[in-house]
Amino acid sequence: MKILVTGGAGFIGSAVVRRAMAQGHEVVNLDALTYAACLDNVADVAALHGYIFEKADIRDAATLARIFADHAPDAVLHLAAESHVDRSIDGPGAFIDTNVTGTYHLLEAARAYWLRKDRCETFRFHHVSTDEVFGSLGAEGLFTEETAYAPNSPYSASKAASDHLVRAWGETYGLPVLLSNCSNNYGPYHFPEKLIPVVILNALASKPIPIYGAGENVRDWLYVEDHAEALLTVLQKGTVGRSYNIGGNAEARNIDLVRMICSLLDEMRPAEHPYEKLITYVEDRPGHDARYAIDASRIRDELGWQPSVTLAEGLRRTVRWYLDNTEWWQALQARDGVGQRLGRV
Repeated sequence: MKILVTGGAGFIGSAVVRRAMAQGHEVVNLDALTYAACLDNVADVAALHGYIFEKADIRDAATLARIFADHAPDAVLHLAAESHVDRSIDGPGAFIDTNVTGTYHLLEAARAYWLRKDRCETFRFHHVSTDEVFGSLGAEGLFTEETAYAPNSPYSASKAASDHLVRAWGETYGLPVLLSNCSNNYGPYHFPEKLIPVVILNALASKPIPIYGAGENVRDWLYVEDHAEALLTVLQKGTVGRSYNIGGNAEARNIDLVRMICSLLDEMRPAEHPYEKLITYVEDRPGHDARYAIDASRIRDELGWQPSVTLAEGLRRTVRWYLDNTEWWQALQARDGVGQRLGRV
């Protein structure tokens, strides 16, 4: 296939690009190269035959039309989005602009292209979203594909809106759409403002490791390379109009996750004192969801996918990657907002 991947220089998008190329697909990587994007993420495949990069903004309708016409993709994997909850609290407008308006323009460009292709039966538009659109769980229960939407942050609200647009374009215009909602991703190339990289990099710098509130918030953790494999599975085997929840079957409280990372660092890069002594409890995030947990039985039963990397193994791989790739993350330290506490009201 020739796949148009939006946001392919970001964390999850670059994992999809690398995996798609490894499977033998051609990739058109469309990315605006905003603050969280990095072309080094795809350096390993950038020189390969079948890889094309387009610097473009999904809000630019004319450029999108040109890209579809020039490259004639067989499918779209739409990952381009503003994604950091704390940044959405400080500046929600950018999230509405990119995640909602940008998705609208991409849907319209894809629809026009699909109609010119005489409603090609094999074309697919796969929209990648988050479990955060479902809101917050209590101590029990799991998010299913039928869970009602109840977003609690500007970020999750903008993603919920984009999900609804995609569903509507499928129902109203017949565009062959697929949707997926994933749990928290982690792994190599994770931008250093998110929890796991913050813990690793603050520990290495002997800085306080910030824990929001009491650290009791629970997340289901999904290794990014498992997620990339799942997304390509949905794209190629999923039923049009269907949504698929993608999870790692790896729930952990934030405080327990941080302690696991500290223990790995004690082993791999021992310091004078255990890294756990750097843990510092800070003011909680406004509207901080208590728990996310994914029921991924549909993608397992229908498409045969399930996560292959345990949380313990994934964290070990991730910590080792950051220790071995200092040049990558050091180059990002000066980017806007990195290393600062964002998301206060």
